[in-house]
Amino acid sequence: MRRVALVSVHTSPLEQPGTGDAGGMNVYVVELAAQLARRGVEVEVFTRRTSSEQPAVVEAAPGVRVRHVAAGPYEGLRKEDLPGQLCAFTAGVLRAEARHAEHHYDVVHTHYWLSGQVGWLVADRWDVPLVHSMHTMARVKNAHLAEGDTPEPEGRVIGEQQVVDAADRLVANTDGEREDLLGLYGADPGRVDVVAPGVDLATFAPADGRAAARARLGLPADAEVLLFVGRIQPLKAPDLLVRAAAELLRAQPRRRERLRVLVLGGPSGSGTRTPRALQDLVDSLGLQDVVQVRPPVGRAELADHYRAADLVAVPSYNETFGLVALEAQACATPVVAAAVGGLPTAVEDGRSGLLVDGHEPARWAAALGGLLDDPTRRALLAARGVERAAGFGWDATAAATLEVYARAAAGRRQP
Repeated sequence: MRRVALVSVHTSPLEQPGTGDAGGMNVYVVELAAQLARRGVEVEVFTRRTSSEQPAVVEAAPGVRVRHVAAGPYEGLRKEDLPGQLCAFTAGVLRAEARHAEHHYDVVHTHYWLSGQVGWLVADRWDVPLVHSMHTMARVKNAHLAEGDTPEPEGRVIGEQQVVDAADRLVANTDGEREDLLGLYGADPGRVDVVAPGVDLATFAPADGRAAARARLGLPADAEVLLFVGRIQPLKAPDLLVRAAAELLRAQPRRRERLRVLVLGGPSGSGTRTPRALQDLVDSLGLQDVVQVRPPVGRAELADHYRAADLVAVPSYNETFGLVALEAQACATPVVAAAVGGLPTAVEDGRSGLLVDGHEPARWAAALGGLLDDPTRRALLAARGVERAAGFGWDATAAATLEVYARAAAGRRQP
């Protein structure tokens, strides 16, 4: 495998995860690209240009170039507006490839259904295999909507089905995602590969421990710290952690002096319509002294937040995998997560963390409070969490993905 084109239309791997449309998929694309490059593969990532200040090409890492493709206005377009710009984006990708000799790329790997629509055409034009990663699926999301969230439109469902049918290989993060592809989209079982995402084990590690991390972040040494990391939108359910904290304090008022709830993230998706909704909830519950909503931070500071926390909560209504859970465990912090989507793969229930059925605040308060009151169990979960995360390095993800590319090339379906 010499050269690979990765396509990520709606969000750039260079964006800061945690706000807008940037999240786990951004981390996935940039880490996979870097690991492929370390294995001698030239990688080009095509993404939509969102600012006039962005250069046409950025070298994100040795052997990895990010190409910013003009498609529609640079700013002001929502993800929901992008289907109307796919033709322009595809034209930009084809123009970039036209500068090279025929068969410059060996495979096209697309991420999210919008990219799959582009990849469907360019892979056909270049006569190379199309590999696709869904990351999220409309039919799955619509089956697990948070209260007040907006269903994905039928146009997306149709677009996803077309990509599933067109791809030479489909990459699922977990066995559960593979079953969703087979059951909800009728994917050919022989064309679906399961490749788990990874975690940056050099950045996300126990390092010098909780006390040092708290000192760097200005957190009290004796506080009980609950942490949420992710985009602020109904799907991710940061409001559930806030409501659970209120329940916890209602049952144990004396806990208020020590309890701290940190939310790292910015409004995203349907959450952008009411960007102050989470802070308004905090205010209405009288938790201004307990809950802090902070903007997303870079990777080194994020690792410190994980280390500083007693528990990391991942209360999402659905997660294809849940990189936050894996990163927290790598930092020796136990995770309390919803028993949905790929989280049971990332978190081993009862060994590296706890999985909670349902989204009732009282149930989450009981799970969080029980672990806060049991430091011995937390220490055991923390140690096992480090072991769990150690099995998910990005180098293993890249190696398995290269095998998928080889199978796609060997079984290339003629249009």
